[in-house]
Amino acid sequence: MTGIVFDIKEFSVHDGPGVRTTVFMKGCPLSCKWCHNPEGLSPTPEIMVRTARCRHCGLCKAHCSHVDCKPYERCLHACPDGLVSVVGKVWDSDELAKKLLENADFMETSGGGVTVSGGEPTMQADFVCELFDRLSGVHRAVETCGFCGSDKFLRILDRVELVMMDVKLADPALHKKWCGVSNEPILANLERLKKSGKPHIIRVPLIPNITDTRENLFAISELIGDSPVELLPYNPFAGAKYEGVGKIYTLDGGENAHVDLTIFKNAKLKA
Repeated sequence: MTGIVFDIKEFSVHDGPGVRTTVFMKGCPLSCKWCHNPEGLSPTPEIMVRTARCRHCGLCKAHCSHVDCKPYERCLHACPDGLVSVVGKVWDSDELAKKLLENADFMETSGGGVTVSGGEPTMQADFVCELFDRLSGVHRAVETCGFCGSDKFLRILDRVELVMMDVKLADPALHKKWCGVSNEPILANLERLKKSGKPHIIRVPLIPNITDTRENLFAISELIGDSPVELLPYNPFAGAKYEGVGKIYTLDGGENAHVDLTIFKNAKLKA
């Protein structure tokens, strides 16, 4: 079985315990205004241009006869600075598992493992489940927004040792406004996660004047109860990659409000 991955980061220390390898699956059903991985939103491979260094010479837009360039109507090889690339590689689950297991001894020594993130892993649930099956014996974690059907959610849940799940906004109308979809399936899967007994961490991104309001954080605290929480400060550089994939970053930055951690029963502010 094959899946589409847009990045693999080795020696990651922010995606679960120990030193880990994080696999970023392509495609996400949400369209959060603050998304810091816009290259992970589309489910298919796409062109990325590192525009900050672009000379605007036009060479990449000239006609070429390279077979690998035809799907993109742009030359991947002409840029003198190598700024044009394809984001999204097709992997076979066996091949990817073999690559990830190359560091198995080191991950075990460090108390680490493999984390599958995104995008949103549940969009490629069959591939992710097959990959996790091939990683049995390694600590497996998933980072998910929880927006999927119960079957996909529970199949992945059954295969991991840790779930890191985003809860961004408690109010359905605000979630629709800022994330593009209803939060109903997310909250349903949150309840499934809490009842499962599976080790988990709830992650709340602190977006100025959107998710970091006292009203929203208090409502989330009521939803998650005693679950461990990581509060993620806003990334002011979130919009830097948007132009490179032909998107526009529409969210104005700002400073996070002061967060009263006592709102939550078990929380920490993640640097």
